Amino acid sequence: MISRRQFVTGLGLSPLVSPWVAAVPSKPLNNMRLSIGEQTVNFTGASRTATTINGSLPAPVLRWKEGDLVTIDVSNHLTQMSAIHWHGIILPANMDGVPGLSFNGIAPGRSYRYQFTLNQSGTYWYHSHAGFQEQTGVYGAIVIDPKDGDSHRVDRDYVVLLSDWSDEKPHRILQNLRKNSHFYNRSKRTLGDIRNDIAMKGRRQTLQDRRMWNQMRMQDSDISDVTGFTYTYLMNGATPAVGWEALFNKGERIKLRFINASAMTFFDLRIPGLDMKVIASDGQNLHPVTVDDIRLGAAETVDVIVEPTDASPYAIFAQAIDRSGYAIGHLTPSTGQKAEAPILDPVPRLTHVDMGMSSHKGERGHHEGHGHHGGHHGHHRQSSANRLEKLPPNIDMRAESPQYRLDDPGVGLRHLAAEGRKVLTYADMARLDPINPKDPDREITMHLTGNMERYLWSIDGVPYHDADPLLWSYGERVRITFVNDTMMNHPMHLHGMWSELETGHDHLPMKHTVVVQPGAKISYQVQVDAYGKWAYHCHMLYHMMDMFREVHVT
Repeated sequence: MISRRQFVTGLGLSPLVSPWVAAVPSKPLNNMRLSIGEQTVNFTGASRTATTINGSLPAPVLRWKEGDLVTIDVSNHLTQMSAIHWHGIILPANMDGVPGLSFNGIAPGRSYRYQFTLNQSGTYWYHSHAGFQEQTGVYGAIVIDPKDGDSHRVDRDYVVLLSDWSDEKPHRILQNLRKNSHFYNRSKRTLGDIRNDIAMKGRRQTLQDRRMWNQMRMQDSDISDVTGFTYTYLMNGATPAVGWEALFNKGERIKLRFINASAMTFFDLRIPGLDMKVIASDGQNLHPVTVDDIRLGAAETVDVIVEPTDASPYAIFAQAIDRSGYAIGHLTPSTGQKAEAPILDPVPRLTHVDMGMSSHKGERGHHEGHGHHGGHHGHHRQSSANRLEKLPPNIDMRAESPQYRLDDPGVGLRHLAAEGRKVLTYADMARLDPINPKDPDREITMHLTGNMERYLWSIDGVPYHDADPLLWSYGERVRITFVNDTMMNHPMHLHGMWSELETGHDHLPMKHTVVVQPGAKISYQVQVDAYGKWAYHCHMLYHMMDMFREVHVT
């Protein structure tokens, strides 16, 4: 039996894979061979089989240069089909690596040559787009140097890649969720919690809240589907007990390239004692903004610069959004000198805001958001008492009053402003150069839907296998609005094209993955400039198979 602590912190040993170096390689390499295979690993005291690239978990860091032609020969040594997707890289559809769209996948014992020209720079990543191989180890970082040199001078440059490892097989995890969607939620309310609620809100309000949650067969602690009760959280492949280390000298400027390569986890990042100057998101440069905390959704990347003022270790602390565990690294002046891990924050609780309901007893918080956003979804307004009665069986809730909440830090972080801590939000993001986009040629609204009790996910109530593709025309400009009718965050990833996030100004930040908060809506514009068949999906691995659409550009 593996103890709870072993899952959270792992053991003080390294997994049985090749040593992994997080420092960015010294020079670009345009021709390379990647080999996908199996490897024994041991993160928790129990040996398991991982899927790895070149015997490494995470996969090797790839460094390229903007403007170059790169060639990658990928060999599949597994017994099942595999594929590599270059996340956020703009390239031809047959190089994108999604089996069944413009590519057949890489059969066992076969190889595939990826070749494309790089028309961008920044921090990206790559991962398998076949089966659940992304969960079991097939992921790695990409760094693309700007052709004209980096505008930010730094003394050191590190990748900080976050992931979630489970000793359980992915199919078993999904099976458990299908049987009981709360299987990994060990933060349900207890009698003691009820007593505390009565003391804070009174008996009547507490009973009303409990009745509402019971009617919807949901929990206000449904923050994450899969938690630290099966996951050990890794930073650059190191468990918390090992602790990844990054060296520095006092007074240096250090770039940290954060990548969330997890299957199912949002991470809240901070470095106690250091400000983080955010300079890029999803590989695209931003007007710098200094923050204390960053929430990083699955598949997102953020680049920051830090400047340590003391010759002492700093903790790079990434706690899971549900506070069931954490990953940690140490920015340190000498090898072996480590910082103390901060205490995990209290378990967050969902509120009426996260349910897309009208604000309630001071829960409004950052409800309004920013931007010139139209549209009204009042036709979904229902009282909490009858919300279930009028919905189809594969949908168990609808947001009655979804709002744009671009300046909302999100559940579990809203209180930090009162403590003087600045949390990065989408409202803070602005690309360096303004644009004058033409008006969208058309608008598309899609609802992110699900039934948590049955663990079913869909878009507009229709799962992928029953859905028609989205038909777009080359050259048109499309405005996308997502309405999240669920109480889960959904990081929506459009392959092959940029998503230009509407933030209320002309400096629309370009994203490859856009998080739609629970009970919220968000809008962005897409310039349709890539022919072919493209994937469009939620990047939560166990949501992806159904919360998925094909986009056909002709």
